[in-house]
Amino acid sequence: MKNYFNIEEIEKILTNNELLSGNFGLEKEGLRVTKDGNLSLTPHPEVFGDKLKNPYITTDFSESQIEIVTPSFNTLNEVYQFLSFISDLVNINIPDNEYIWNQSLPCIIPDDSKIPIAKYSKEGKDAYEYRKNLSKKYGRKLQLISGIHYNFSFDEKVIEKLYKNISHDLSYKNFKNQLYLKIVRNYLRYKWLIIYLTGTSIACHETFIEKCYNLMNKKDNYDSYYGTKAVSYRNASCGYKNKTPLYPRYTSVDEFIRDVKDFINKGLLSESKELYTQIRLKPHDRNNFLKSLKEDGIQYIEIRTIDINPFDKCGISMEDMEFIHIFLLYLLLKEESTYDKWQEESLINEENTAENAFNTNLKLLNDGCEVSLKNWAFNIINEIKQINTRLDLGKDEIIHTMQERIENPKKTHAYKLRNIIKNKGYINSQLSIAKNNKQTSEDIFNMEHIMKNEKLLKYYNDAIEKV
Repeated sequence: MKNYFNIEEIEKILTNNELLSGNFGLEKEGLRVTKDGNLSLTPHPEVFGDKLKNPYITTDFSESQIEIVTPSFNTLNEVYQFLSFISDLVNINIPDNEYIWNQSLPCIIPDDSKIPIAKYSKEGKDAYEYRKNLSKKYGRKLQLISGIHYNFSFDEKVIEKLYKNISHDLSYKNFKNQLYLKIVRNYLRYKWLIIYLTGTSIACHETFIEKCYNLMNKKDNYDSYYGTKAVSYRNASCGYKNKTPLYPRYTSVDEFIRDVKDFINKGLLSESKELYTQIRLKPHDRNNFLKSLKEDGIQYIEIRTIDINPFDKCGISMEDMEFIHIFLLYLLLKEESTYDKWQEESLINEENTAENAFNTNLKLLNDGCEVSLKNWAFNIINEIKQINTRLDLGKDEIIHTMQERIENPKKTHAYKLRNIIKNKGYINSQLSIAKNNKQTSEDIFNMEHIMKNEKLLKYYNDAIEKV
């Protein structure tokens, strides 16, 4: 496959500011829980309006599972601030005796049949039926796994500049598609590193699925289990994945579409959005996914690997967001392997890292050869360092932070969380975080504070208008 995007070409065409420009959005899911850490079974709060019409605050699978969606912003700082603001808005508007569970794996949950599927007005009949069918196929407990989705696209002017200055024989739409497809292919190859660096789902309550807690080797004193080798059971073999591993081709949009249609025809998928990949191609019209993808091309990509970080009220830290941005640039510039079983290998690496990252003897597969996770991670970080220096991106501190997590696992989110769970228990520790987040929101979210901040006032007025 021809590589149109290499560092030698791109450094001649783009400035460092152009390389770092882009559009960023976040989606965060979170369960509403009671003061005892049980799943709340009350309806989605009326104060947030019709969940089909509120663009910022809706639900995911369950009526008990709030999803916050940000607009697209030109900077990571602004999207983070918006997510923080809406998180506060949610915290102060849910009932006084409810909290948002800031963790990817669920709280204490009831029997499958008692988990409420999200309800909709007449316009949302199809959405309800889709969720109902998913519950029969996968079970409702699995649907309660929550995460962060990180949406990214390059500035359109940057893509246009590349299109004009790189030698090719493609239409603009296909050129843009190939840019994002290269990132997607490389992301799938190297996603295990993001799982290691950001994973924070290492425990679950005994009411969750047996397949998951059977992978865990420790039990706390409060009816929960946790693992000492794992970083992310959400991304492990017990996570929310297709019944059969599916490997659509990412060589072109047309081939991807053909493969997805084939999966649907064979009954492996009910529709295209049931394809649960770690990164998704996103078209202009998400309601007509395949048609829009073919006609309009890829508009942005959605990263779905990221666990909710319980140490941050937003569920993701600024340093993790910044590293993922640099990582995406690296994936665009990184030469691709020609190994033909790369997707099968990437799934093996994904699950091995998720379940056994802290095993010092863990080996991953790189084009069929066994390599240690640590050595491979260092190689990638060193390549990112070289790109950072060569293109003068100024991201030394962020890269150093990630290098420290590789050198010393005790600095990872998962390891820090393990120590807390060991001492306080899974439910108690995560409930304490949820209650503290709500109190923090109540302390800072007042109209006097908002009126003094022009940006917050704009967010507030916009949110209220949309609700």
